[in-house]
Amino acid sequence: MNARSRWLMISVGLGILLNPLNSSMVSVAIPRLQNGFQLDFTVVSWVIFTFYIASAVAQPVMGRASDLFGRRKIFLTGLVISFIASLLAPLSPNFGWLIVFRIVQSIGTSMMISVGMAIVRIHITEKQATAVSVLSIFQSGAAAIGPFIGGVLIHWWDWPGIFFVNIPFVVASFLWSWRMIPKDETPTSVERKMSFRKWLNLIDAPGILLFTVGLIALLVGILSAKSSGHVSSGYVITGLIGLVVLGAFVRHELKTASPFIPLRTFAKYPAVTWVNVQFMVVNILFYALFFGLPSYLQMVRHISEFHTGILMLTLGLCSLVASPMAGRWIDKSGPRPALLVSAILMIFGSVWIVTLNEFSPVISVCVALAAFGISNGLNNVGMQAALFKSAPKEIIGVASGLFNTSRNLGAIISSLLISIVMGDQFSFGGFRLLGVILTVIALSLVFMSWRRRESGQLEELEFRQ
Repeated sequence: MNARSRWLMISVGLGILLNPLNSSMVSVAIPRLQNGFQLDFTVVSWVIFTFYIASAVAQPVMGRASDLFGRRKIFLTGLVISFIASLLAPLSPNFGWLIVFRIVQSIGTSMMISVGMAIVRIHITEKQATAVSVLSIFQSGAAAIGPFIGGVLIHWWDWPGIFFVNIPFVVASFLWSWRMIPKDETPTSVERKMSFRKWLNLIDAPGILLFTVGLIALLVGILSAKSSGHVSSGYVITGLIGLVVLGAFVRHELKTASPFIPLRTFAKYPAVTWVNVQFMVVNILFYALFFGLPSYLQMVRHISEFHTGILMLTLGLCSLVASPMAGRWIDKSGPRPALLVSAILMIFGSVWIVTLNEFSPVISVCVALAAFGISNGLNNVGMQAALFKSAPKEIIGVASGLFNTSRNLGAIISSLLISIVMGDQFSFGGFRLLGVILTVIALSLVFMSWRRRESGQLEELEFRQ
């Protein structure tokens, strides 16, 4: 790999790490945001919801937009949008404006996630596997150390620090990308003549609108009822509207020629459906711990953001160490054994949370973090291998898009679960109840992994030359 290719890979890597970095740093910032804006826990949770909802919508849309407007333009535009959002978010006069800038930030970072891998695959022709693996390290590494970086920044510079830290990454990535990413090829005549209305049909704008409105209305209905402590007709109507709109979304997706989420794929390829369902459950478990444990440490145990970030490193480092080991294991034995062990580790970690009390040594929290970290490393490789095994080559692009959607939905559901359990204030009793619920979910994950073997939906993965 020549020097230009290495610099191209670094410039793209600095851009794509921003999405996982910003989605993970906020896990340590929740208590500080709650105190700073004088809000209850449920309302502050929207800083998580909005980021993942925007990512779920923006990533596939920007992937399609890059075919029309060019990958270089989309990548550089994403950097500019991220810079503006990171600069203005700390200046937010109220929590509503912070949410707006958080959404803008999610859209900007999603633009780079959508096209970064494609840029490397197109313009780096030698040692592509190495280049792709390096980009994966940028993403997984950013997610792993995000809570630690967030803890340090919040300890010294309060919550605005988790936004300002993006600026040097954005500037460096923009300067190098401007020089290193080759200019986009001239669009074809079909693309040049495509009207804005046709492009909206191509990305399925009606489907996106129905999905977003329905999901937000449903979340507002559920969370408002929980936060207020009583169920009013307004909350019920809002939730019902969300369900109706989501039903309309499903009907629309089954009829449209270019669906935002190709639901027909689920019916046509049940093995792919099973992988996505299991991956969503995995992420419900992982993100419930990922967002719940920092709040437990800070609000219940009164641990500082700095030390919380250090403790959370256990999760990230175990995940990073387990991933390459999982790759070698799966190469030999297929994904099923690794996924089964991962589910068992999640049961152990969830049960360990239930055994904790208000006076347990803080270091004992690392046991649960290590269990979930190793499990996450196994899942990152195992679920991807399961997807490649179950999805026919002709739909691998669609299957990968659904796979990322399942990750985002898992993160959204996990945040909803935490908010429902905790209500307006994070408590030790709520945290223990969360552990019980996670244990039940983890048990169902073991059943799903075992059922996959019995039904033959996931066969052993063989890599024989």
